[in-house]
Amino acid sequence: MMALYMDVHRLDGPVTLDDVAAAHAADLAIQDQHDVQYLRYWVDEDGGKIFCLVDAPDAEAANTVHREAHGLVADEIHLVQEGR
Repeated sequence: MMALYMDVHRLDGPVTLDDVAAAHAADLAIQDQHDVQYLRYWVDEDGGKIFCLVDAPDAEAANTVHREAHGLVADEIHLVQEGR
C-alpha cells in the first residue's frame, strides 16, 4: 500500500531552484525501480531547505531513491495526509 510522505532536507547553505530541479530529475529517472513516485517539491533557496512530496510504500523506499539518485537523503520524513 502506498502512502504520502513529506521529506525535509536542511542544507548547510543556500540552494538554487536549478540545482533542486536537477536532483528531482535524477529522482524521477530511477523512482520506478523502487515503486516510488516523487510528486512535487518546494525550495527555500536562502534558507537552504527543500521539501519533497512523495508517494511511496514506506519512508525507506523514498530515501533510497534520493540516496541512489544523488546522495542527498532527507533529514526528516513525515507520513502526511492531503487536505483540501
